[in-house]
Amino acid sequence: MAENNNMSNYPKNLWSGFLFGIGLVAFIDEAVFHQLLHWHHFYDKSTTGIGLVSDGFFHAFSWFATVGSLFMLADLRRRGGWLPMRWFGGLFLGAGGFQLYDGTIQHKLMGLHQIRYDVNIVPYDMVWYITSVLMIIIGIALLARSRRKSSKTGATTNHANN
Repeated sequence: MAENNNMSNYPKNLWSGFLFGIGLVAFIDEAVFHQLLHWHHFYDKSTTGIGLVSDGFFHAFSWFATVGSLFMLADLRRRGGWLPMRWFGGLFLGAGGFQLYDGTIQHKLMGLHQIRYDVNIVPYDMVWYITSVLMIIIGIALLARSRRKSSKTGATTNHANN
């Protein structure tokens, strides 16, 4: 399907991808670090039971973001307004932004949990932050590229119509 250059689809594609990125990274965090590796819970300042309940709320949040984003994506595709490059730019921006927020605000400022306990945390933090920044850079690059591609297509279309 050809990309629809309707500018009203730009924010919808961005937000759908952004929410999906948040939901995807939150799901991976929950499944891998909380459930499979048992490195931490969403809230580690209380009992294990409270930690598990907090994990449940975190998991529900990730699914609400994911499902909501997929409803938005389905609507965009139904209307012929899905812009894949813009959507994936939003996905990377949402995933990296959420991971950066989690690592800085939740891990460091609020102290809700750490990536891992009883180890030298610096290598873990570095991987966390570098991955976050790389995803944000990829997202920004994809969004800029989609904007340039749309401008060129729109300019050609407008020129042909004049």
